[in-house]
Amino acid sequence: MASERQARLADRIRVLIAERLEKGLRDPRLGFVTITDVRVTGDLQHASVFYTVLGTEQERLDSAAALAAATGMLRSDVGRQLGIRLTPTLEFIPDGIPENAGHIEELLREARERDQTVAGLAANANHAGDADPYVKPRPDDSEA
Repeated sequence: MASERQARLADRIRVLIAERLEKGLRDPRLGFVTITDVRVTGDLQHASVFYTVLGTEQERLDSAAALAAATGMLRSDVGRQLGIRLTPTLEFIPDGIPENAGHIEELLREARERDQTVAGLAANANHAGDADPYVKPRPDDSEA
């Protein structure tokens, strides 16, 4: 199956690039980079490598430049270790997971605050209508 082969190839590329980055690239711009995911096209010709960088915005930009500069060398390393006929091209894409997680955390905090406000209002609230809402027969209905 092609999808199984894609998944295996993507996983192998992820491991190879992560190992190579762990050893270092001799580029002082490269920060603490984590490879989060790799997706390979159906024809196995292109790999999108998603990564995150721990640090400031400037460190993220510097690491992106370092990865762009090292793309050819990383592709050569991957091709040599994979041993397949055609090595996929590599494209490094910053992963938005940390930013998305922060946004989701903020939304959850707002929801908790609103829930506490509603719970406070409900604690002191009175029910609308009569205390006993069920219809009861009137005394003059039983005579008929």
